[in-house]
Amino acid sequence: QVQLVESGGGLVQDGGSLRLSCVASGRTFSAYAMGWFRQAPGKEREFVAAIRWSNGDTYYADRLKGRFTISGDNVKNTVYLQMNSLKPEDTAVYYCAAQYYTGSYYLSEPRDYGYWGQGTQVTVSS
Repeated sequence: QVQLVESGGGLVQDGGSLRLSCVASGRTFSAYAMGWFRQAPGKEREFVAAIRWSNGDTYYADRLKGRFTISGDNVKNTVYLQMNSLKPEDTAVYYCAAQYYTGSYYLSEPRDYGYWGQGTQVTVSS
């Protein structure tokens, strides 16, 4: 049973930074894709970033490139999302997701992922 546990959310001021963590357990994740998504009130869940455990390749939503960085620690089975220059519009619940995947595409849709964490709230005040 795959389990994903996010942490690191909180309240931060406009322009601040946060680092989210997602600890994965229950599998060997070397052939998994890991993703971060977010969902603001009244909006659909949207893709933020993804990483492949196998080679460390990363992929970002275009409008978040340069501010957000995804990384992984294979020893700790943990995926991180470093968020800098945060804006009020970044306010959302942030979710970690995982999916067994050995293909060549990047998984960037919620329907691509079968395992989800419970989410962590990020609030950016103006």
